[in-house]
Amino acid sequence: MIRDYQAIQRTWFKKGKQRVIKTTGKHRGVKLLATVDYCTGQVVWQENEDYTAQTFLTFLQKVLEVYPTGTISMILDNARIHHAKLLQDFLSENKRLTLVYLPPYSPQLNVVEGLWKWLKSDVVNNVFYHTVVEIQKNVHAFMESIMKDPSKIIDRLCIRMESGVIVEDL
Repeated sequence: MIRDYQAIQRTWFKKGKQRVIKTTGKHRGVKLLATVDYCTGQVVWQENEDYTAQTFLTFLQKVLEVYPTGTISMILDNARIHHAKLLQDFLSENKRLTLVYLPPYSPQLNVVEGLWKWLKSDVVNNVFYHTVVEIQKNVHAFMESIMKDPSKIIDRLCIRMESGVIVEDL
């Protein structure tokens, strides 16, 4: 969830003129689901009104439509909706989709967490939004912008493999 409460990050201001970031005191926001294709940099995402097992099931159906052939391994955290009984029949019928669950408290192993950090850095941090619609507009613009250059997504979020050797840019 991309919340509208202001995340104050590193910023600068003139000496004696501290920057003031307004706040509404409310916890509104935009609920998002996304996948990042580790090999191609393709992002599949959707915005939701709520975050339920049904919305997750709808998202899984969307992922299968985007990738109509081949096997899919989706790396997930252990959110309750990712284990919902509602998914069991769907997963039984769609054997080419495998859900792989990360150990608890290990978001650093999930590529999509890097996407959320990037999104928050570019869209939310140090910014005041009067309405959720403003947040939605900027989230959509961000996602459309990064999806124009999948290699940028790979460079920012994924460890590259060259000849079986992991290459990390520091």
